[in-house]
Amino acid sequence: MSVLVLTPQIPYPPQQGASLRNFHIIQGLAAAMPVSLLSFAEADQSADVAPLTQLLQQFETVPVPVRSTIERLGQLISSPIPDMGHRLNEPRFFTKLEQMLTDIRPDVVQIEGIELIRAISTIQQVLPSAKIVFDNHNAETALQERIFQTDIRQLRKFPKALYSRIQVGRLREFERWGCQQSDIVTAVSERDADLLQPFRSTDQLPVEPIPNCIDVETYRIAATGEKSIDLVFTGKMDYRPNVDGILWFAAEIWPLIRQQKPHVTFAIVGKNPSEPIKALNNLDGIQVTGAVPEIEPWLSKARIMVMPLRMGSGTRLKLIQALAAGLPIVSTTNGAEGYPVKAGKDVLIGDTPEQFAAEMCRLLDSPDLQSELGSNGQQFAQAYDWRKVISRFVELYNL
Repeated sequence: MSVLVLTPQIPYPPQQGASLRNFHIIQGLAAAMPVSLLSFAEADQSADVAPLTQLLQQFETVPVPVRSTIERLGQLISSPIPDMGHRLNEPRFFTKLEQMLTDIRPDVVQIEGIELIRAISTIQQVLPSAKIVFDNHNAETALQERIFQTDIRQLRKFPKALYSRIQVGRLREFERWGCQQSDIVTAVSERDADLLQPFRSTDQLPVEPIPNCIDVETYRIAATGEKSIDLVFTGKMDYRPNVDGILWFAAEIWPLIRQQKPHVTFAIVGKNPSEPIKALNNLDGIQVTGAVPEIEPWLSKARIMVMPLRMGSGTRLKLIQALAAGLPIVSTTNGAEGYPVKAGKDVLIGDTPEQFAAEMCRLLDSPDLQSELGSNGQQFAQAYDWRKVISRFVELYNL
């Protein structure tokens, strides 16, 4: 058996989000079968991808296409396909896909994320014998609905809310089509699987939850460093749920913490910080790092991970990374969603500014509680090591 994996960006280095999941999928599959990769390449991605290419039988890339504002606006107005479906609609990608399908004739084609599901039509036409796997990293319709519900509460965000409202209907039909046209659909959590299941026909295999995973040992080693930062958040800082959560934290929670802990420090670690995020550098105690070579040193420096997320779906890899590194976590319910963590044992939960700040100050005051949560978290994270998770894809291929 052989597999061709399609990804929206080169999954190396495996630092955040989709790249982490996709790299470990390839790493796990490569131990069992020949794996090839066709990927879009972002302009800022490193050329040094040797640890990835040595896992692959064949590796091809296509540059991420650039859409003008006028082109995107025209698509938003006239097309029934959601914005996400247009972002990577690049003819050169489909040409290379046809070539690889013809040359390799893979038994399985695995599509990583909704942005690439238009490839299903090409696969069906060129190699109808291939089993199509749609690995949905988020329940995108539900995610966009949640973003709409958050933005509509603020008058200044009405244009964004309107955009989300339009996208919800288009995403619903697009996501349903991808789920129905695929032989196998996987999701990153049981909750996402439940949200996607109505998009499958009754005679199709149910949506299978396969959780996000990491190399647990890498983060366990990171737990041994000296602490020089109180709080840390990691993630792409142009991703709307991250931006919304951190701006909410800075505006409504951070002042409450600083009232009680005037010398507390907070590092926001992640590439592409938006302008409002960059502006937080002007607040006492806050550091916005931008892109960093590795996040493990920052997890090593920190005492506590904060996850003040109010929107999003799927699961947050940053939670498992922090738990594996022995960091105690204060999170909203949404931030911890998708993992069977227990509030008070594995993480602390606060959904209002007052609750979040109170839990944070309680944790800062108690090294014993920090140690207890850190130890419990490391035990919890063991189940999410890639070596234990990725074999479930191979089991699905053989159904």
